[in-house]
Amino acid sequence: MTDLLQQEIDSRGVATLTLNRPAVHNAFNAELVSALHEALERVADDRARVLILSGSGHSFSAGADLNWMRDMAQASESENRDDARRLAAMLRRLDQLPCPTIARVNGHAFGGGIGLIACCDLAVALEHARFGLTEVRLGLVPATISPFVVPRIGVNHARRYMLTGERVDATTAQKIGLITDIVPQGQLDGHIGDLVELLLAGGPKAQARVKSLIRLVGSLQAEPEELDRRTSETIAALRVSREGQEGLSAFLEKRQPNWVRKGTADERR
Repeated sequence: MTDLLQQEIDSRGVATLTLNRPAVHNAFNAELVSALHEALERVADDRARVLILSGSGHSFSAGADLNWMRDMAQASESENRDDARRLAAMLRRLDQLPCPTIARVNGHAFGGGIGLIACCDLAVALEHARFGLTEVRLGLVPATISPFVVPRIGVNHARRYMLTGERVDATTAQKIGLITDIVPQGQLDGHIGDLVELLLAGGPKAQARVKSLIRLVGSLQAEPEELDRRTSETIAALRVSREGQEGLSAFLEKRQPNWVRKGTADERR
C-alpha cells in the first residue's frame, strides 16, 4: 500500500487496486503511473485470479493531473516523449494482464481514466457516472489511450467523442461499448462480487489464453492462415494441458474442477 495507490489481495487471489488521490479526483501524475505499473507487475507475478481496479472517493479518475501537464509543458519534447511512453507502458501492462480485470467505476471518468476502463475486460459503473474524452478541449489528443479506446468503442464512436470532447452519461457509455454493466448506488460491490464468482469458475490458464486469443483475432494485421494456425495450436495445447485435462475430467465425472473453491457461482446454481 502507498499513499497514491492501495493494493489488496484476498485468499482467493482476487486483487484490488484503488487509485488514492481523491482530492484531485484520482488524476494521474508521474508517481501514480509508476506505482500503478509496479503494482500491475506484482499482480502478474502473484498470479492473481482476478483484478479489480477502482478509485477512492467519488470519482474513478479524471485522467491526467493538470499540474503534471503544466510541468510537462515546460519540459522538452524528448522528455515529454519519455513521459508518455511510461504511461503507454502502464496501460499496455493492464491491457495484457493474464487474469480477468474489472473496472469498478465508482464515479466520473475522463481522459486517461477512460483509457484505464478500456484496458479492463469488464467495466461496471454507477448509474450517475459521467464520461468524456475531453483532451481536445485542452488542445491535446487522447494519444496514448487511443490503442485501447478505439477498439473498445469502435472507429465511428471514436470519431465523434474524441473530436467533440463531450461528456456522456452511463447509458451512452454502455451503448458505445465502453461500459459493460450499469448499477444503482449501493449495488456496485454486490454486482462485481457476482462477476468475480463467475470468473473464478473458469480455468486461469484458459482465461489467459482467451485474452491472448481475443487480441489475435481482433488484430487487423492477422492473416487468415496465421489465424487458423494460431487458433488450432491454442486449442490443441489446452486439450492436452494439465488444466484442460482436469476440466474435461471434472465435467465427465460431474464434479467441480480443482481450481473452483466451494461457494462459487456455479456451485450455488
